[in-house]
Amino acid sequence: MGVLGLILMLALSVVPLPEAVAPFRPDWVAVALLYGCFAAPRKFSLITAFLCGLALDSLTGSLLGQHALALLVIVYLAERFYLRIRVFPLSQLTVVIMALLALHQFMLFWIDGVAGRTVPLVERWGPVVTGTIVWALLTALTERGRREAQAYI
Repeated sequence: MGVLGLILMLALSVVPLPEAVAPFRPDWVAVALLYGCFAAPRKFSLITAFLCGLALDSLTGSLLGQHALALLVIVYLAERFYLRIRVFPLSQLTVVIMALLALHQFMLFWIDGVAGRTVPLVERWGPVVTGTIVWALLTALTERGRREAQAYI
């Protein structure tokens, strides 16, 4: 997943959804950056997270720097603890990803609170749950593909 993947994730973040499912839209950029941190640890840096956050801020019309700061923190933690976390089984790794996505949403909640903007509770926890499910499915599929490719070699 390179630049095109991140551009696709930015596009998926602003695609209109029906009102019933819009609160459950995964935070595509955060999921993609966390996946990149664990799949290719040195390819996705803090600069990538910051630039994607600024792009997401400008696309969604939120406070400039809000997503940039939240993405910067979770990517820093993922990179910092990568060597300790990478040996976890997928089930435990999924819990770590859920905690990182919850931290991301908490930082957005905190910044929105300082700015005086209220957001319904389902719009805070919906992306955490769906983002965790998407990340787990993406990781399971790529690991399966990687194992099958190694079997042919």
